[in-house]
Amino acid sequence: MRELLGAVAVLGSGLTAGVLFCVALSVVPALRALPPDRYVQTHELLGRNYDPTMPLIVLTTALVDVLLAIMTPAGGPRSLFAVAAVLTVGVSLVSHLCNVPINRRVKVLDPAAIPADWADPRPVWRRWHLLRTVLAVVALAVNAAAVAVA
Repeated sequence: MRELLGAVAVLGSGLTAGVLFCVALSVVPALRALPPDRYVQTHELLGRNYDPTMPLIVLTTALVDVLLAIMTPAGGPRSLFAVAAVLTVGVSLVSHLCNVPINRRVKVLDPAAIPADWADPRPVWRRWHLLRTVLAVVALAVNAAAVAVA
């Protein structure tokens, strides 16, 4: 059972890190290059499938890491699974407390009526996104190390 959960932990953290890395590498620069009205339109389109899927993957991965930390005998990679769980919960917290509120503010904007004093959220969103990307990549590395040691 631990081997199966280890595979799920690596798969989940790999998907999380991969998606966030892809967004950081390609999507964020593309969105930054768009004028505000096109950014708002594109932002809404991009979020449709990420929003229901990514929280499920991230939270399931964190739960699996917690289970592995509990199930792994002392002296094994128990602490590595615990660290991976904390890092993955960090991804979720940054997403829900920082990126998601910005997303909600953008989604209610009318692309045809962007206010003249509009505060462009893209730089702040990018910084929070980079933090969660780093957390996700480190969680993947820790999960991989834990599974390798186990």
